[in-house]
Amino acid sequence: MRATQDVEGARKEDSSLEVYGVDYVSDGNAVHRQEFTSGESMYAKLQRFAGRFGVEQRGIERVPSDERTDSSMSQVGTLWFSANMVVSSFAIGALARPVFQLGFVDSALTIIFINLLGIMPVCFFSTFGPRFGLRQMVLSRFYFGFYGVKLIAIFNVLACIGWSAVNVIVGAQFFHAVNGDVPGWAGILVIAAATLIICTFGYRIVHTYEKWSWIPMFIIFMIVLGTFAHSGEFNSLLPLESGPAEAGGVLSFAASVFGFATGWTSYAADYTVYQPVGCSRRSIFLWTFCGLFISLCFTELLGAAVATAMATNEAYLEAYSDAHIGGLLAQVLVPTLGRFGEFCVVLLGLSIIGNNCPNIYSVSLSLQVLSEHTQRVPRFIWTLIGTAVYVAVAIPGYANFEDALESFMLVIGYWLAIYEGVSLTEHFVFRRGSLGNYAPETYAEPKRLPPGLAAVTAFCVGVAGAILGMAQKWFTGPIGALCGAPPFGGDVGFELAFSFAAVSYVVLRTVERAAFGR
Repeated sequence: MRATQDVEGARKEDSSLEVYGVDYVSDGNAVHRQEFTSGESMYAKLQRFAGRFGVEQRGIERVPSDERTDSSMSQVGTLWFSANMVVSSFAIGALARPVFQLGFVDSALTIIFINLLGIMPVCFFSTFGPRFGLRQMVLSRFYFGFYGVKLIAIFNVLACIGWSAVNVIVGAQFFHAVNGDVPGWAGILVIAAATLIICTFGYRIVHTYEKWSWIPMFIIFMIVLGTFAHSGEFNSLLPLESGPAEAGGVLSFAASVFGFATGWTSYAADYTVYQPVGCSRRSIFLWTFCGLFISLCFTELLGAAVATAMATNEAYLEAYSDAHIGGLLAQVLVPTLGRFGEFCVVLLGLSIIGNNCPNIYSVSLSLQVLSEHTQRVPRFIWTLIGTAVYVAVAIPGYANFEDALESFMLVIGYWLAIYEGVSLTEHFVFRRGSLGNYAPETYAEPKRLPPGLAAVTAFCVGVAGAILGMAQKWFTGPIGALCGAPPFGGDVGFELAFSFAAVSYVVLRTVERAAFGR
């Protein structure tokens, strides 16, 4: 295969290579940290200034192997555990009853199996970071090409900004649930400012914060669990429903769960690039899996359980209608625990910081991928700009949470399913599932990367699949309409998006390789 021949040629051209087991590793085109501060350009001056305060200076530049020294495997797991031990994932589970009319058992089965599916690409791509020292969007150049990946980076920027805006809206609702006089914009600004401080300092501080932030959140969620269980308000809503309406509800809820779980795929390698080059890929995979699966299932199952109380208890339904997820959790905690319950609700609102840190850290990296000019803007400047944008989106969107959340989750699921369809097909079909068939030192050389025409075209085909299968309030595709009861049907957009993209990519990439030889 020509891809393999290209890699072999690259090996001969690069004299500074190392071999770990069967995988080829080269430090070609890696950038050492001192290079960011050399010279008298404005960029170098800003980097020197930031370096005085311990701010991470690296952006999308490849990390050399001698600087991949973060040997703590547990930090990989705690990052994802903390990022999902938050009220945003609780909110996903709580959508099952008011939005999709599901009971607890069908919700629980959907949550467990769809999360298992959704997190696999995140775990898989996390293993690339230590071996190549490349961020996820830069790694994507090997699938979409140097220029085609810019389209993916734009989608990722929109995802990061959108997730962050939705999350701070959730957090602000918690402050409002405790004190109705606190305006939404105030809660949004508090959460955004705290997130900005952490993300400005970069990779190590993000990991350090996430290493510990899950502990108080886990304790409070256990208090929620114990208090709700003692209240006797849990309703399993058995026996299970059946028929087209139930099928449509399960499929649409699955799309929301999948979109949230797999949403981390486009950031995956960003948080392992400083791991040692020879570290165990299996360990990275398993730490990522445990961090994601346990936290997502725990919080979403708890959300689904608490939401069942709305079926029979008007107080829970009114609390949700008034302040959404914040009101629902306040109804669980405050009547029983009083002022301590209010304190717990406020802390749950602050859990959004842990969820937004990966979003805002990674948005700066995606912006740098867009052009040489954006790459010359230091990462911490883009972090500030990204924060300003999502705050500007969140404040006016504060009053429209539930509909916006449902629609946004589905849209995110669609594009990531397409991304996964292309990238996984390239890896397993055309690179034969081997890291040895990559030449990571060519990440910045357009003529040695795939042209990207096949990937972009397959992406468009995947969009067509998503349109055919989607089922949202504002549009239901012809296939989606057949998968549930009218008028809403059932959402199969992400299944069709992945399938359409993967199958078309096999054909298109075969033609592209024959025409371009790469």
